[in-house]
Amino acid sequence: MAQITSHFEAKTTMKPRALTPTLISFIGLMLSLCLSACGGGSKDSATTTTPTTPTTPTSPSLVSISINPASPTISVGLTQQFSATGNYSDGSSAAITKDISWSSGGNAANIVQASGLATGIAVGTETITATVGKIIGTNKLIVQAPYLTVSAGGSHSLVLKTNGTLISSGLNRTGQLGNGTSNDQAVFANVGTANSWSLHSSGEFHTVAVRTDGSLWSWGFNQNGQLGDGSFVDKLSPIKIGTSAWVAIAAGKSHTVAVKKDGTLWAWGRNFHGQLGDGTAIDRVTPAQIGTAKNWTAVTAGANHTIARRDDGTIWAWGDNRVGQLGIGPAAKASVPTQVGAATWVSIAAGENHSLGIRADGTMFSWGSNVYGQLGGQTPPPTLVPFQIGTQTTWAMVAAGSNHSLAIKNDGSLWSWGLNDDGQLGLGNYQLQTIPTQVGDIKLWKTISAGQFHSLAVRSDGSLWAWGRNIDGQLGDGKRVSSPLPLQIP
Repeated sequence: MAQITSHFEAKTTMKPRALTPTLISFIGLMLSLCLSACGGGSKDSATTTTPTTPTTPTSPSLVSISINPASPTISVGLTQQFSATGNYSDGSSAAITKDISWSSGGNAANIVQASGLATGIAVGTETITATVGKIIGTNKLIVQAPYLTVSAGGSHSLVLKTNGTLISSGLNRTGQLGNGTSNDQAVFANVGTANSWSLHSSGEFHTVAVRTDGSLWSWGFNQNGQLGDGSFVDKLSPIKIGTSAWVAIAAGKSHTVAVKKDGTLWAWGRNFHGQLGDGTAIDRVTPAQIGTAKNWTAVTAGANHTIARRDDGTIWAWGDNRVGQLGIGPAAKASVPTQVGAATWVSIAAGENHSLGIRADGTMFSWGSNVYGQLGGQTPPPTLVPFQIGTQTTWAMVAAGSNHSLAIKNDGSLWSWGLNDDGQLGLGNYQLQTIPTQVGDIKLWKTISAGQFHSLAVRSDGSLWAWGRNIDGQLGDGKRVSSPLPLQIP
């Protein structure tokens, strides 16, 4: 038989094909595409991204500075803290707490460069400046005189300052100045070292005052127990009376009346004419409650009579009424509070033997003795019930001295009438006036007080003024020369 050769054997004997450069490139490309699609590949084969440099935000620039508070008012000796707010180029604002410098002109106020705390040193207007770099902000600071309220006594004067201190001047032979001595003084000096006084009232020879905590203090003449400390011994310095809180006080010739925080009425001292209102004629050496009412708000004390106001606006009077000073008609006296008419009153004042009041509608009334024209615009005989002075309805405040009267209108003008032998009317002469007469043309008067023969007042700018008798130094200007015109007291 013939021999047959296998097909498979023939194929195994074939020579392999050589890899050409083109084929190698093709295989490499395919392998790369496969690895890329599968997420593989070597570190060297990864795509490299060049990082970008981050952009730094531009900070808004300071455009202006606002100073707070805007144009404040303080008194000499007091302080004002200023703060600054920066206004920026992007419309934002924020408090400036560093890299800021404060300054002032130094005429009316000094300021701490680092903190912005200003202190008033003289009356005037000061420019306050805040500086940050080249940016400047300015503000005004108004500095006023340091006086708040006044009370004129027999021949001495008390003044409350904005810093809470109390100063006194004048007659002091029974210790009514409260300076620890019995020496008269012709210039104002501090009453002790306390700086928390809030109310004060000067009697003929004694003084009473209240501190901000409501505590009651008294000093001076004590013959009738008018100091309320349980004795008849004069005191040269303030002594505390009890532990109660008080909201209103009034010192008369030899008695004292006050209202507690709960609205109850209390009185002590001389009571011969029933001026304490307790229904007796017995002097009291400690505060005695008058009645049971708890709605008393204000009191005023004359030589031997007393007037008080309740929260409903009614006024009540008691004590001596021989010349009609109570305003209740012909009764000789009243030993308990007796209502005066039915009107609503906003201001009351008791003089030696006359009384004044302003009703809620702004009309002014007077009653009692009129020997020296102190009632204003009436005939000499006394008036036993309230009598209207003129027809004006713009009266705001009244004060009654021994035999002269003072009043302030809503426009800040000051008026006076009555006895004027020592120039206590402030009109520049010594002539008696029977009708209200304007004191100068200034309309800045804020508060007034009428003493025995002198007058005191404070203007709206905090300045202190005094006029009238000054033999005992009660005007406080150091000269002991009476003045018929208001004198500014430094």
